[in-house]
Amino acid sequence: MNIGKVMLQGTYNKVSNAHWLTTKSKLISAVQVGLLSMMSLSAVADESTVTIEQAPLSACYVDGLSEQVQCGSLLLAENPAKPDGKKITVHYAVLPAIKPSFKKQAMLAIAGGPGQSAIENAAGFDRVLAKVRQDRDILLIDQRGTGQSNILACDDDDMSVLSFNDDDMDYVKDTQACLDEIDADVTQYGSLTALTDFEAIRQHLGYEKLHLYGVSYGTRMAQLYMREHPNAIATVTLDGVVPMQQSVIAIGEAIDRGYALLFKDCQQNSLCGQQFPDLEQDFISVDNQLAESPVKTQVRDPQTDELTSFLLTRGKFNGAIRMALYMPNIRSLTPHAIHQAALGNYQPILGIYTLTSDSTGIAMGMHASVVCGEDIHRITTSMREQAQDSYMGGTMIEGLEATCSVWNMPQVDNSFSDAIASDIPTLLLSGELDPATPPSWGDMATEKLTNAKHFVSEFATHGVAYQSCGNDLIADLVSSGSIDNIDGKCLEKDVRRSFYLNANSVETLSADAEEE
Repeated sequence: MNIGKVMLQGTYNKVSNAHWLTTKSKLISAVQVGLLSMMSLSAVADESTVTIEQAPLSACYVDGLSEQVQCGSLLLAENPAKPDGKKITVHYAVLPAIKPSFKKQAMLAIAGGPGQSAIENAAGFDRVLAKVRQDRDILLIDQRGTGQSNILACDDDDMSVLSFNDDDMDYVKDTQACLDEIDADVTQYGSLTALTDFEAIRQHLGYEKLHLYGVSYGTRMAQLYMREHPNAIATVTLDGVVPMQQSVIAIGEAIDRGYALLFKDCQQNSLCGQQFPDLEQDFISVDNQLAESPVKTQVRDPQTDELTSFLLTRGKFNGAIRMALYMPNIRSLTPHAIHQAALGNYQPILGIYTLTSDSTGIAMGMHASVVCGEDIHRITTSMREQAQDSYMGGTMIEGLEATCSVWNMPQVDNSFSDAIASDIPTLLLSGELDPATPPSWGDMATEKLTNAKHFVSEFATHGVAYQSCGNDLIADLVSSGSIDNIDGKCLEKDVRRSFYLNANSVETLSADAEEE
């Protein structure tokens, strides 16, 4: 077993230190940080850029896009305080503007996680920011420790994602094994150190101003950029907001809130409520059963159709449901899957588990560096008390503390968690159904933002711009450079997916059809 599985349930699921999602070796995690204070990082940022070695921009292809874009890299000091020491290569891609009217500006799109590759998510960013790209470049940077930028990843073992037993994990042992695999000074892979790379690339490419779009953990990086280099920023969009004042480990409460909203939505939907009148009790029944003992059954592997063993643990069950709540199309499947599991049919929950078990692309070593440096020390007494009544919250803290006892990241300075004070035009987007970053987190982030608007999409989950007209609001902000005329009325459109009432349809079936 490895750290990937450990983080699989800490922040999200049982073993993960992760922040927003969960899978066999990837569960989105919380957030992590570097070793130097913000002041010391600012002091060495210019020095580190002096010794840059660069690869020229060249035409390339990236996942999900049929067109050629431009790719490049910079060779930067792993430790900015030691510019003559070890170097790492930080890669970036530029999606060129369709009509480059603003050659000195670009939209920097910052990926989530922490631990996701921005370049690997190029197709999604291109889709969401298509209107912005009409006249401005889209800049994607693989943050150090992710993607192509000296990735801090731990190899999975050969154990099947379907049959492994996460209840048997040894957090400390598995984390140490992961750390031993990594040839890097992991203390240099937090958010603040990565920010020096972002600024070096901006200067290298000659952009005078950046428009920032951060999603999930990317909102933390965007806020740090606002604090450290305000003169380089034109506008900011924070989508699925992680406020600086909040430890992402508080996500346990957000997960429980996401569950409650699912049960409420089904109950208030006439068809779903009729088909699954006791959905919450169904969930509790399965959860209690798995708390006593995992269920082992023979199933058809959804990917290979081969007969194989499936061990359903409490962690896998909760992790699958939690991950499904991120994505509206999969969220719509969950009532049927939960109900069937309560009846002893685990094939639907297997389908959801498989869909969500390897989809986040998290570099778990980088994830640990961020969470263990920036968040673990912010666990409060109230968070611990709340976690005692929450399976997800309690197991998350347990897994994180075990992992961070080995990862040994220096704590960020206390000022790291100060609210961002800024008058940069800032748009904040929250989804009412978000199981990771609830709207209250967006409100918290606005505490000292004097030129900001926060909109809540009633029907969106995590990543509002991907599910609604939020992408149009971003384009309006970038085009005008002002929030004054940004109107969030279009976010009132109901974009929810109808709940599946059976394995095939969102409609009720006759008894004969169901038997077939």
